[in-house]
Amino acid sequence: MADKNRITMTTTSPVYITANTVNLAIKTVKKLLWMLVVLLGITLISFLVIHLAPGSPTDMETTLNPLAGAAARQRLEDLYGLNRPLYVQYADWLFRLLHLDFGNSMSADARPVLTKILERLPLTVSMNLISLLLTLILAIPAGVISAVKQNSPLDRGITLLVFLGFAMPSFWLALLLMLFFGIELQWLPISGIMSMNYAQLDAWGKFCDLAAHLTLPILVYTVGGLAGMSRYMRACMLGALRQDYILTARAKGLSTRAVVWRHALRNALLPVITLLGLSVPGLIGGSVIIESIFALPGLGQLFYAAVMARDYTMIMGNLVLGAVLTLAGNLLADICYGLADPRIRTAGETA
Repeated sequence: MADKNRITMTTTSPVYITANTVNLAIKTVKKLLWMLVVLLGITLISFLVIHLAPGSPTDMETTLNPLAGAAARQRLEDLYGLNRPLYVQYADWLFRLLHLDFGNSMSADARPVLTKILERLPLTVSMNLISLLLTLILAIPAGVISAVKQNSPLDRGITLLVFLGFAMPSFWLALLLMLFFGIELQWLPISGIMSMNYAQLDAWGKFCDLAAHLTLPILVYTVGGLAGMSRYMRACMLGALRQDYILTARAKGLSTRAVVWRHALRNALLPVITLLGLSVPGLIGGSVIIESIFALPGLGQLFYAAVMARDYTMIMGNLVLGAVLTLAGNLLADICYGLADPRIRTAGETA
């Protein structure tokens, strides 16, 4: 009988593992297909809204030119294909998008949209990732300490500081930092990304010059995200500390450090992971004001200039990038769920 049971377990175990692998692959494929459907819907709605908005690229090019009449505007519309029905324009743009061709910009340089985006992408992404990392390093301990020391002077002090940061508009904080560190103390540059003698510097000098130019923008990004993230972390941590399993862990004699940082923190991180996933598309939208103030050649400034010029192809390129970042953030949040909570990973494997 024992041999028979051993044989049964040996023969069914590989089948069980294969079935779980197939189910996980099917769920992943379904999720990716659904992401493609959502991306298609986002592009369709964005395309319609942009073309229904007042103004067009031809208006921007002909309004200020007294010699440009109706014939010149008609030739520009023929050149850009704006005189065709919207569904034909969208189908043509979508076909080119499938080949990773975002078209050419409707601005004066007429350069490829993808080339202009890739030129600005590293600066914006690097600044936002650094600020996000600094925000997590500061916000998570601040939220945990505030929750553990609830209603203590330390908790009230942290709350006061983060609410001051939350109440400050980013543009006002940027101007204050520029005035204090850039003009009064003259420690840091207040605009641009490099100095005039950047080409003559060695590798370490170039790194220090870039770091000096990006210190103030990254500081503004970090202060703006620190307030909301730390308060969110505090609320999640307070909810986790009131759970029954925390009381059980304390009753078993576990140390406060183990209860807080090993058990409560992992469960409190799940809502924070959701917030991080939703903050990924803000890499572009949140950069418009900061990059304009500090004169940084990033995606935010490029997107703002495209909107002001009614550059349809450039706007659509930025919107597609934002949609992809949104979907990628949601997918990254799902992956981080499994890393933070083994129960989610186990449920996915046994589904």
